[in-house]
Amino acid sequence: MATNQGNHSYIYAHRGATKYAAENTRLAFNKALKQKAEGIETDVQLTKDKVPIIYHDRLMEQLGYPDNHICDFTFTQLEQLNFSGYCHSVNAEGPITLKEFINSYRNKSGLLIEIKHRAWEDTSSAQIKIRKCLDIIGKAQNNDVVISSFSIICLEYAHQLSTQIPLIYNFRDAHSFFDVKNILARYRFLNGVCLPIHTLDTSLIHFLRNANKLVLIYGDKTHRDINKALYFKVDILITDDCETALKKRGE
Repeated sequence: MATNQGNHSYIYAHRGATKYAAENTRLAFNKALKQKAEGIETDVQLTKDKVPIIYHDRLMEQLGYPDNHICDFTFTQLEQLNFSGYCHSVNAEGPITLKEFINSYRNKSGLLIEIKHRAWEDTSSAQIKIRKCLDIIGKAQNNDVVISSFSIICLEYAHQLSTQIPLIYNFRDAHSFFDVKNILARYRFLNGVCLPIHTLDTSLIHFLRNANKLVLIYGDKTHRDINKALYFKVDILITDDCETALKKRGE
């Protein structure tokens, strides 16, 4: 699904259909599928008792705990919280485990799972996270699941465990063409990169295509950004506006 290498841009919903529902909730994911999103991008963190759950932010401000992290709470404790509470027009929802997410959506769309690893977490935590995620995902099925991370530690450990799931390194805003080339030269196992849309240009896309690497894009803020991603035929466009992206692509 995600390895077309520039023949077609797949449209992935960024944390679900967040224009209509709280991010990373069942409602957001289900609405994204109704919009005909071809994939869902989501985020994984570990609870205090090492359960992989779907959540993005560093802190739990949206859940009423602005000074805490997901890893401060057990899964049972998190089940008492309303993960959609900041969207007052929708029903209450509890946390989603990675296992539930995989079982619910794997056969309905492509899945892009970003594994979060924070500065305060040690290497052993990253390894536990990767092992648990790979155990839950299981074997790759026609590249229906892709793993990404801003942490090369996580991706390198996944590679050491001989996973066949495509591994994508996420770049932040402050990177150069040289940084991309350097990372791919040093970590040759990477299947591709995920870039902020504003950093993509002709030279970079040509380099990545010649290197046979997947090109994923995030951070589209305008219709012009969507047009740019589609013009370059990136492999996956991760967007907050699937409806517009699909319409512009000609669906």
